[in-house]
This record gives sequence, C-alpha cells and structure tokens, in this order.
Amino acid sequence: MKIGTIIREKRKELSLTQEQLADLLGVSAPAVHKWEKGTTYPDITTLPALARVLHTDLNTLLSFQEDLTAEEIAHFTDDLDRLVREEGYEAAFQRGMDEIHQYPNCEALIYSVVFYLDGARFLYGLPNPDDYTDRLMPFYDTMSHSQTPEIRDAALSMCIAYHRNRKDFVRAEELINTIPSTHIDKEEQLASLYTQQEKREDAQRLWEHRILQSATELQTALIHLMEIAEKEDRPQDAQFCADTYQQVSSLLHVTKWIPYTAKFQLASLRQDRAACLSALRNILPVLKEPWTPQTCPLYRHMGDGDLTALAQSLYDRIIEDLEHSEEFAFFRGSPEYEQLRPLLNEMSDSGK
Repeated sequence: MKIGTIIREKRKELSLTQEQLADLLGVSAPAVHKWEKGTTYPDITTLPALARVLHTDLNTLLSFQEDLTAEEIAHFTDDLDRLVREEGYEAAFQRGMDEIHQYPNCEALIYSVVFYLDGARFLYGLPNPDDYTDRLMPFYDTMSHSQTPEIRDAALSMCIAYHRNRKDFVRAEELINTIPSTHIDKEEQLASLYTQQEKREDAQRLWEHRILQSATELQTALIHLMEIAEKEDRPQDAQFCADTYQQVSSLLHVTKWIPYTAKFQLASLRQDRAACLSALRNILPVLKEPWTPQTCPLYRHMGDGDLTALAQSLYDRIIEDLEHSEEFAFFRGSPEYEQLRPLLNEMSDSGK
C-alpha cells in the first residue's frame, strides 16, 4: 500500500475532510489532495505531525512492509524487461528505482529488481555498463545482511565480485570469510523428506533443479580451469576443459547452443579465426530455438522454458560484439568473417 492510499484511508477512518487535515497540518487542501493521488509526497518535516494527526506511526505511514506479492513482483520485473526493449535501459532503471522507493522495505522486490537491472545492462549490450555499478552496489551491500539466506548469499557474492574486480583483495577476502560454513544441504534434505512422504512431484522438482544447478556449477568450473590453463601456456589442458564442457553440457541436455560456448571463448582468447568460425557455425543457427526443458526426463517439472526473447537478446549481443567490440577486432575483415556473413544475414532475416 502506498503512502497516498494510507493517508486517505487513515483520514477517512477519523472522518476528516482533506481541508480539515490540511488545517491541522498547516498546509493547503490541494497539497493533501496531491498526496492522496500520489502525484506529490509530504515533506519529510511534515511526516511526524502527519503520523500523529492520523493516529499512526511512521512505519505504517511510509508503508515499511512487504505488501507486494510474489506474483506482483514477477509481473513488475516483466514490465521492466519490456521497458528496456521499448524505451531503453535508463528508463527501466529509473522505473525500478521508483518502485523500490515506494516499497523500501520490500526485500523481495529489491532483490528481483536489482538483480534484473544488473543482468540486463550486460544482456542488452549497454555501451558503458559499468556506469551503473556504483548505483547498484549499495543495494547489494544492504542485502548482504539479509536474514533470508538466499538473498544474503546472492548479494554477498556480488559484493565479493565487486571488490575483487576493483582489486580490493583484502576487502574481498574479509567478505568471503563472513560466509557461514554448513554441511547441511537444505534442498537435499527436503527432497529426501518429500520422497519418503511420497510427495514425488515435489521431490522431482527439487532434484531437477539440482541437476540444472549442478550443470551450471560444472560449466563455471570448467571455464575457469580452461582460462587458467590457457594463461599458463598449457594448450592441451585448456582444450581438454573446453571439450569436457561440451560433453557435460550435451549430456545434461541444456540449450543447444551452450555446449559450444567454451570452444568459442577459447578460440577468442587464442584469436583463432578458424576455430571462432567453427564455434559460431554451431551456435548461431540454434541460438534462437526455444528451450523447452519439460520435454526432457531430467527437467519434467521445470515449467515454461521458452527462452526465445533471451536468445534474441544474446544473438543481438553477439552480432554487436562481432561488428564493434575490440575483443573481435582480430576476426573482422578476415576471410573467416566473410564466410560467416551469409549465416548472419540469414539469421537476421529470420528474426524480422
């Protein structure tokens, strides 16, 4: 519930008109009208008197409570995504901040909005994504002290990455050492309990999530091992990790283009034009294909996995990087790149 609605409801409970409330506060009746309509807000110096007149407290008056449902938050995040695509990232960023200011204690909203905005700045290829880092980090810092483990751990990971990227290794290590150690796996315990209770669908859903999560963890570890091996001039080890990444991804039935991403990344590190071309020939034709995990026995209960919009964004990002990023300057203008052009044109036409 927003502050304007609270003012209106509390005023009516006390049988006060807008004019009477205005007189008690020493403000104009139009000012009260605008507060209740949500077009303006009371001055901070007016809030204590307003709370006393309405026989309430500041927490209630300022709506310091989680009064958005999970469905409302999900719908709002979807709206942000549409706003990014239709009006640009900055418009969506400001809309997200406005909503957070309306519900400053709705931790679930802050979590969803901040993590979405953080990912979207890279997904949609902002020219200067780091411009928003310092505006997002205070939210992560606050959430890193959350009493909700999932929110706390995710935010803490982002804070650690922030300081690590800035080469503030002392602070990064301090934060790492605050991570609680536990040998109890909540998800595994619940899945085992549901199995014993014969709640098979609930158990399946948890185990399926574990498989997908494990796939992501394995892929991340293999990418890091590949990069380390390449930096240490161990090309055979790096290639082995890239090959293993492809095999693991294929075995775990993730989206069709993901198995080739490690080889593409390795080829980019090596500035190997032929290998880049080979990887892209595997990635681009299937990038826009929707992933429907429920058709696979490993992910029967994963819900709607149609990632067409995401794939389109990733495709656009790849094309943008190939055409303009310094990382791929070695590739542009080469015979290998010209071989790729018919496929790029075909894919662009198919997306229209």
